[in-house]
Amino acid sequence: MSSRKKIAIIGTVGVPANYGGFETLAEHLIQDLGQDHDITVYCSGKKYSKDERLATYKGAKLIYLPLDANGIQSIPYDTLSIIHALFYSDVLLILGVAGAWILPLVRWFTHKKIIISIDGIEWKRDKWNLLAKWYLFWAEGLAVKYSHIDISDNEAIQDYTAARYGSLSRIIEYGADHTIKTPMSIETKEKYSFSQNPYAFKVCRIEPENNVHLILEAFSTTDTMPLVIIGNWDKSQYGISLKKKYLDHPNIHILDPIYDQQKLDEIRSNAALYVHGHSAGGTNPSLVEAMYLGLPILSFGVSYNKVTTEHKAIYFDDLESLINQLNEIYTAKLERIGIIMKEIAYRRYTWSKIASKYKLLVAEALLIDDKPAVLPKVSQLAYKELLAKGLSHYKTLNTF
Repeated sequence: MSSRKKIAIIGTVGVPANYGGFETLAEHLIQDLGQDHDITVYCSGKKYSKDERLATYKGAKLIYLPLDANGIQSIPYDTLSIIHALFYSDVLLILGVAGAWILPLVRWFTHKKIIISIDGIEWKRDKWNLLAKWYLFWAEGLAVKYSHIDISDNEAIQDYTAARYGSLSRIIEYGADHTIKTPMSIETKEKYSFSQNPYAFKVCRIEPENNVHLILEAFSTTDTMPLVIIGNWDKSQYGISLKKKYLDHPNIHILDPIYDQQKLDEIRSNAALYVHGHSAGGTNPSLVEAMYLGLPILSFGVSYNKVTTEHKAIYFDDLESLINQLNEIYTAKLERIGIIMKEIAYRRYTWSKIASKYKLLVAEALLIDDKPAVLPKVSQLAYKELLAKGLSHYKTLNTF
């Protein structure tokens, strides 16, 4: 009998990776965990045409569902993926909490092992309406309670799950060494006028919690250096209105999404400054990629970003502080910060390190039945029972 266990990766758009952090993670897990396990990845049939769909990829089996992996359809997409995986998998590796409503049933009626990454504090994102926020908050609680292991991608998220749920969440961030510092080609230099001089760079989803409006306004009022910003402008009224307002501004260069990694790396890796405006979530892939390229970081000053950059980047909290930081930037300071960011990324954010952590979690999940908690099990016993055993002092335990 084969000793290879079967792992289902659930919650991504799919592979080959063209879309985001979870997809890039899935691709690297295939490479590293596929040596010892049989892996299946669920993919969105909405994002891969019939001609693009592969039966297998780097040894992993691919299954396509006729739904989007994001937005409201992520709930049935993840749910159907989980149900299908129950028929063959040993471990469900679930990225995101959209399908978490079904996890109590999985725990009660099967012996499948569940590892889930809660993907930041998703219910706090401004892009969701009140009903969606309520569902995500509820689903987050179920994900933490009914998984065998839950993953936080940032120490600040780990603190949050420990305080709210008493869960001993595991920290696993994202790798960034798939990015390559690439010299700018003659073709790129000719295509983009900004490439002739130092410029700031940002790539993100165009959403309010990424503070795109604030960053654009700041760069429209200062001429320290031009801003090059890439995003999905046409996906929301928020993006459409910002694009219309700033498209012709001389200090701002608005570009549509670039999915060619080499072209993206050409523009990104030759920037003089990376501006990171994310105010929600955890460890953001675009941030660690910029750090790995040795770019100086000017970041929104929330705890997630400060933990990722080890409190050694430049931070802003509002429009005024961002403008002040831009006006005070000088070359030597940027060079020094870029060196520090690269050292952190090389030490913490490589895929070999990330994949090895996932490999250990899979091995642990296969061995355990009960989920580790912040407090020791003895603290969960009734006071009378502890008193009878002369152990009542355990009820006074506090977490550090």
